[in-house]
Amino acid sequence: MQQPAHLDDLRDMSARVGKNILLVQGAGGNSSVKDGDVLWVKASGTWLADAKDKDIFVPVSLSAARIALAQGDERVPLAPGATTTLRGSIETSLHALMPHPVVLHVHSVNTIAWAVRTDAADELARRLDGLAWRYLDYCHPGLPLAQAVSAAIAEDNVDVLILGNHGLVVGAANCAAAEALVADVETRLALETRDTPPADDAALRAICAGTDYRLPSDPRCHGIATDRHNLAVATGGSLYPDHVVFLGPAMPTLENGKRLEEANGPLSPVAILIPGKGSIIRKDASAGAEAMLSCLALVTCRLPQNAEIHYLTAQNEHALLNWDAERYRQQLTASR
Repeated sequence: MQQPAHLDDLRDMSARVGKNILLVQGAGGNSSVKDGDVLWVKASGTWLADAKDKDIFVPVSLSAARIALAQGDERVPLAPGATTTLRGSIETSLHALMPHPVVLHVHSVNTIAWAVRTDAADELARRLDGLAWRYLDYCHPGLPLAQAVSAAIAEDNVDVLILGNHGLVVGAANCAAAEALVADVETRLALETRDTPPADDAALRAICAGTDYRLPSDPRCHGIATDRHNLAVATGGSLYPDHVVFLGPAMPTLENGKRLEEANGPLSPVAILIPGKGSIIRKDASAGAEAMLSCLALVTCRLPQNAEIHYLTAQNEHALLNWDAERYRQQLTASR
């Protein structure tokens, strides 16, 4: 089917945003633009960073999507004449629901570092003063989140949504305005990063020798394990959905005296923290898993040591790990 001219603007914006690891990691985040009764939305499992090089947007029937949402159905039909085999984003219902012509959802590490805290309400109110914004407690992605957003925007005009344990959503009149609004929120919510002790590369390589593990590509990942506070946060539970999907619940550690060979095998952890030494990751880990380990490093070093953390519950984790939509997204990410 014919693509609207302003889809090029969406591609340009999405590629810029998707290449900024402070905003998007791997297949996370999504964007959309409305064209009459067609919603062009990022396909599930694709990367915003690829927006200019690949056809990552799928056309969805906007009216049908809103009807499905009203009926409690998150299965969103493609627009008539669509020929793609890709699925719309997990968050398609959210994009269809918001009235703005352009919607942009990112997993900003600054936003997440606020959205995982139970003691952030007053500071968020001060920093976001003057914006039309709302905070929403954590909801399972997809239909439950869209329903929560529906209730919020029914009460007032909302351009900015801070999603508990999840990220940031903005709506705007066009792509330039959406990108500018994200930049504004980023400036307001910017947090200082704490320096972390260096990794013990020699020790990590010795630990990995002859195993299914290696050092991560991003050296920042070691700070999760070399900094005591970061280590405590990372092992205390799961902070946001994509961590659970790509790395599993919380973060396992390899304590002194335990052999890494004991962790080998098809069900072994995707990544492991070696306290005081650094992080290691499976050799067969997807690019999405690598990106999420980097995300964890970027978030934990922004959390003050006195922050009160709200983790996802075991029920939240179970719902994510047993969701067909997320399995599909993992498969596409692995084959990128």
